[in-house]
Amino acid sequence: MSLDSIRSEMLALDRFHSAPALRTGDCMVRASAAREQLDQQRRHARLIRSTPARNRPTGSRRVATIGGMMAPIISTTGLCRRYKLGKDNEVAALRGASVEIAAGEMVAIVGPSGSGKSTLMHLIGCLDSPDSGRVFINGRRVDNLKGRALTRVRSSEIGFIFQGFNLIPTMNALENVALAAEYAGTPRRDALIRAAELLELVGLGDRTRHAPSELSGGQQQRVAIARALMNDPAIILGDEPTGDLDTATSDEIIAVMRRINIETGTTFVLVPTTPRSPPPATARSRCVTAPLPITGCRRSSPPKPDGARGPTP
Repeated sequence: MSLDSIRSEMLALDRFHSAPALRTGDCMVRASAAREQLDQQRRHARLIRSTPARNRPTGSRRVATIGGMMAPIISTTGLCRRYKLGKDNEVAALRGASVEIAAGEMVAIVGPSGSGKSTLMHLIGCLDSPDSGRVFINGRRVDNLKGRALTRVRSSEIGFIFQGFNLIPTMNALENVALAAEYAGTPRRDALIRAAELLELVGLGDRTRHAPSELSGGQQQRVAIARALMNDPAIILGDEPTGDLDTATSDEIIAVMRRINIETGTTFVLVPTTPRSPPPATARSRCVTAPLPITGCRRSSPPKPDGARGPTP
């Protein structure tokens, strides 16, 4: 047998033995990817199971009813809010605004500057009280709550997403998210487990140990979204939550919130950064234009004393 024929046979044998190895390796890669995808699905399923029924998709969520009909999760009637600026100057931020938002909706409140968008968000979020009118959350009046009852609504019924992220710089992403539940009385171990699941939900499962300074603006806002979801609120409020982000990153953050809205049934009420809101992605997304319809306004409490400041209209 010649040297050339021996080399040819050896090359043929190498190709024969290497081919199954390559095929096996390819199968191993696909199997590994499949296992990772299955693990993600299982983690997401655990997160959905751990979410109270009020936050699950509409078909399985129990909400307040009135006369057998589903009540809106947010309802305001005749909201009026004035702020006294200086001795003789009074600004009417809201003049009898009324709005209803159904459970599971994603609503954008749009309008020109000074139309009362931020003031409405503050009233819905129980961060301020109206001069007259009423605010209902899941069928319960909340504008007249005080003390611990008001604190419970803020901590358990409503989540807030801020424009400036408001993350604690000395804590990592996991600790920032878990802190919201720890303040509400959840044991630290349970809070950390749920915080890790929420960071996975917003696409930051590999950034749990990163400090805010080690995250991009979009990643910091994802952490803020996870923190807002920490106590299983039925409602998420965001006043220009993408105001500090570029256009591409803003679109990513809106997409994250839409996905969470669809998957968990959490109601989102947002004030977009620009007057033009992106088109609705689902049948349960819509825009509300400020100023809102007027349904009557009367003064039921004296104006703030001179020099007092309130939220920017």
